[in-house]
Amino acid sequence: MLRTIKPKNARSKRALDARLPKEQEDPRTTVFVRGTHSGELLNGVMRDLMALKRPYAIAFSKKNDIHPFDAASTSAASLEFWATKNDASMFVIAQTTKKRPHGLTFVRMFDNRVLDMLEVGVESFVGIPELKTPKSTPGHKPLMHFASDLFDTNPRFVQLKSMLIALFNGEVIDSICLAGLEYVISVSLGPSLPAPANGSTEEAPLPTVHLRTYTTRMLASGSRTPRVELTPMGPSLDMKLRRHTSADPELLKQALRTPKLKKTDVEKGLGKKRKNIEVDEMGDLRGRVHIAKQDLGKLQTRKMKGLKGGDTDGDVEMEEQTEGEGPTKKRRKDGE
Repeated sequence: MLRTIKPKNARSKRALDARLPKEQEDPRTTVFVRGTHSGELLNGVMRDLMALKRPYAIAFSKKNDIHPFDAASTSAASLEFWATKNDASMFVIAQTTKKRPHGLTFVRMFDNRVLDMLEVGVESFVGIPELKTPKSTPGHKPLMHFASDLFDTNPRFVQLKSMLIALFNGEVIDSICLAGLEYVISVSLGPSLPAPANGSTEEAPLPTVHLRTYTTRMLASGSRTPRVELTPMGPSLDMKLRRHTSADPELLKQALRTPKLKKTDVEKGLGKKRKNIEVDEMGDLRGRVHIAKQDLGKLQTRKMKGLKGGDTDGDVEMEEQTEGEGPTKKRRKDGE
């Protein structure tokens, strides 16, 4: 069991506070782990996925004896230790065996505990170096496209869609700049296979998953919306769904719970968006106030004696300046 770390100074306290739950979570840090046997194909897949994930990717250079789906092994404890040590919330594990060749396992974590897992088998792979085409800038957020209704209806493909979005999704943004969309990740499914005949109780095999990556090119179209051309960039993967582990209902409920905001965060405009309030680039809170139309006839002016309508006792009387006379003189009323 990992010990609880108590901050010794302000710097370590800020580092621990950065790991606490937030309204808008930071991009997931992913650890890429090689098993005892991975092979050249899985090594190339891991290398290209890590290139798309940078700078939020950590690679383990040594081989590790880890089997996430084996309940008798200590893999869960190892994943929890690595997640705490590297502040990581996702793992990609490459392992190939005679029974399950070219296996790629996606593990999602919550609170340094295993939330759910999904294993796929890589059937074919085309790497980034094999395609002599323009490449995207590392660190950019991709545009993801899922081309099938099964990604919203079938539980297995719903989990795959959620896992891929968690893997490639970056920072939360409010608006999209077309010039910043440098590449697109398209995920589609092959044709559905028929169920086994002769009255077999086996389920129909799941269709193959095709993952393709393209760079975008904006061309003139004669209107404000440019014409977009897609160029294959790599990697290109054909995968088959294998084993999976669904999330525990109680743990999933905790993962979906929204953390309570602090008073300082609410004042900065985080959380529930308040109307006409925003935070500028310098971190200052700015607001816009709307008032009713002002009636200038009821405007309150300064209480000056010279602006009053009638004369009162004690007021100073001004004489008009006539032509040829000197400047206006002041005189007091008789009897004062």
